[in-house]
Amino acid sequence: MRKWLLPEYVEDILPADALRIERLRRRIIDCLLVHGYELVHPPLLEYVESLLSGSGGDTDLRMFRVVDQLSGRMMGLRADMTPQTARIDAHLLNRRGVTRLCYAGSVLHTLPSGLTRTREPLQIGAELYGHAGLESDLEVQRLMLHTLDIAGMGAIHLDLGHVAVFRGLIRGAAIPPDLETELFGLLQAKDVPGLDQLCATTLRDYADADVRRALLLLPELYGGEEILAVARASLPDYPEIRLALDELETIALQLKSIVSSLAFDLADLRGYHYHSGMVFAAYTDDYPNAIALGGRYDEIGKAFGRARPATGFSMDLRELARLVPSERRPRGILAPYAGNDPTLDEKVRQLRSEGEIVITALPGHEVAEETFDCDRRLVCQEHCWIVVDG
Repeated sequence: MRKWLLPEYVEDILPADALRIERLRRRIIDCLLVHGYELVHPPLLEYVESLLSGSGGDTDLRMFRVVDQLSGRMMGLRADMTPQTARIDAHLLNRRGVTRLCYAGSVLHTLPSGLTRTREPLQIGAELYGHAGLESDLEVQRLMLHTLDIAGMGAIHLDLGHVAVFRGLIRGAAIPPDLETELFGLLQAKDVPGLDQLCATTLRDYADADVRRALLLLPELYGGEEILAVARASLPDYPEIRLALDELETIALQLKSIVSSLAFDLADLRGYHYHSGMVFAAYTDDYPNAIALGGRYDEIGKAFGRARPATGFSMDLRELARLVPSERRPRGILAPYAGNDPTLDEKVRQLRSEGEIVITALPGHEVAEETFDCDRRLVCQEHCWIVVDG
């Protein structure tokens, strides 16, 4: 076995891709900053209990663990930056009003989320704390769509869901936690035969016929605006479900003009263990996976002392960079070695301050063509350093 081989689903980012990712990161972060989202940098490593607080079992399975040699306690390598950002809001900043935070950094997963996915995504996202109304959900979703637009993505297809639909059925019928977990797993897997069998057997002792029919209908409640009408007519008239459908309709009216298509998925239970309201996912043409995900998670801060209302979104920069159109590789200026020439040094500093790439040819070595494609040279004409083509 070659010692330099990397683990499966872990890879280096080479210069061309690294530059494309970095340009993308800068554009998105700059966009978030001008919208009032403050940048934070949580640590890559924390105690396990902090990283798992409020995030449910999904994060537990995805997280690498190591033993802290100083304290002997178990530490984890973050698999998601959202709980960390919630901790910063609730425990460190401790503000009373609305707080907007953004972040960008590597996360690590024990297993890839797909055959083409890396185990080291570069997560970038934004979170809004302290506001429980639909206005903040709308702000975050519009911001996500705007960042995808400035990233250079083409047509965006938006899926909206709401965990309160499933949760309302569970609470309305007083279904016990073990059955709730089983139902959740079947819906996540879109296992309609398994769902049908459970509803025909064990669930008959807990839920009436209306609730069982509603649970069986959930996997079919995916599509356009007509889905909300079907849901209103077919699902039990529980207040929690009625409010969820109203919220979905309100948000859809605001967003449908700025996306290529909009659909509802009432069986979308992604992040069910910590999401508390509306969830959303953005897709693009000819790509099966979501390119951005988000939702409301009002209870996650409770573990850090403050159950603040919260909503946000995140995306993987590495995945996004593969989908955006390639940009022209930057071309540089080849400069001779300055030696003791202060005028050449000053000219090089001036060009670099203007954003130009200037590469100095070291004595006795040629500049490799693959380093940068230099299409200009710095030459001295009549005691003045100027840039010429070639």
